[in-house]
Amino acid sequence: MTRGIIALILFLHWSQGTVVQKPEILREPKSSSASLNCTHNKGISYYQMYWYRQRPGETMRLIVFTVASSKPDFGDVDEKKFDAQKSDAKSGSLTVKDLEPEDSAIYFCAVEILSDAVLLMSHPVTTAKVSVSHDIRST
Repeated sequence: MTRGIIALILFLHWSQGTVVQKPEILREPKSSSASLNCTHNKGISYYQMYWYRQRPGETMRLIVFTVASSKPDFGDVDEKKFDAQKSDAKSGSLTVKDLEPEDSAIYFCAVEILSDAVLLMSHPVTTAKVSVSHDIRST
């Protein structure tokens, strides 16, 4: 019997202030959903959040841009595949629906401040590595 498993491995990095993505490890079966949560303590001025995906051999691509209590602004992706929530300035979440092997990628969360016409982007400081593995068992 073959069973697909999605493994989410999250790597934490530190900068001034902290951006944290949880859970650290998440395993979900194929066709289910996987939710990534991102929080930060950089201050309420960093109210804009971006989620990116980088598939093996490809460049990083924007999935969605979110601002608290506003409709998510999706990049060039199938919006039905993702759900993005941002209820306050310091936290947000991304859900990848109907997991398939092509969802294998590194997922990045980044926060941004915009003030006095100066844009300061915090480097993507947390990532989630999504990979698919198969259990092959003989009966």
